[in-house]
Amino acid sequence: MARHTGVSLRSVQRIWQAHDLQPHRIRTFKRSTDPAFAAKLEDIVGLYVDPPKHAVVLSVDEKSQIQALDRTQPGLPLKPGKAGTMTHDDLRNGVTTLFAAFDVLEGTVRGRCMQRHRHQEFLRFLNTIERAGPAGKVIHVILDNYGSRKHPKVLRWLARHPRFVFHFTPTSGSWLNAVETFFSALTRRRLKRGSFHSIVDLQAAINRYIDEHNDDPKPFTWAKTPGQILAKLNLLNAPVH
Repeated sequence: MARHTGVSLRSVQRIWQAHDLQPHRIRTFKRSTDPAFAAKLEDIVGLYVDPPKHAVVLSVDEKSQIQALDRTQPGLPLKPGKAGTMTHDDLRNGVTTLFAAFDVLEGTVRGRCMQRHRHQEFLRFLNTIERAGPAGKVIHVILDNYGSRKHPKVLRWLARHPRFVFHFTPTSGSWLNAVETFFSALTRRRLKRGSFHSIVDLQAAINRYIDEHNDDPKPFTWAKTPGQILAKLNLLNAPVH
């Protein structure tokens, strides 16, 4: 830009800094095309900020295709002035899927590793939630729109368990699902740093991480109102003049 405009490099840097411009960076976004986006947004955010009394609010999803990656060589430990290291290449020892239910009010997580993520596995996980859930309480479950959620067998299970109420996030709105924050922390703090010789090792590490999380749980706090979210989305999609 300095060569193109005929000014000094430092002048360009000062202008960018003065106007807080960062042309070397770009962020992507995707807006939901769900016609019921606003209604679903208000429904889910309402469960977060004003949950029903004498009820349980669970954010449920699965993290699929978690790879049991083993490094080709042992990494070097952390040293003064040097970061820990690990090889860029790895050995793949299979995959697992983690089904997780995040209790919004308590901050605890109930998880179960399974081989696949079909409606059969989803039903088994729902039965796990049913057995562990407090008797007599309504259980509100926040879910995405993956096909297994609306499978006929799942709908029949739901009809037989009237205390379960499903709330679906809008299309392309998985960021509304609170359990995604747990998956993000699991990836950053455990999976990316790990070396797993087998699927059994990987599943043991995931279960241990969940246990450690539940030793010091923190309730989920949602900060934005539906109005603030809608205003920001409208600003992102406003025409540029």
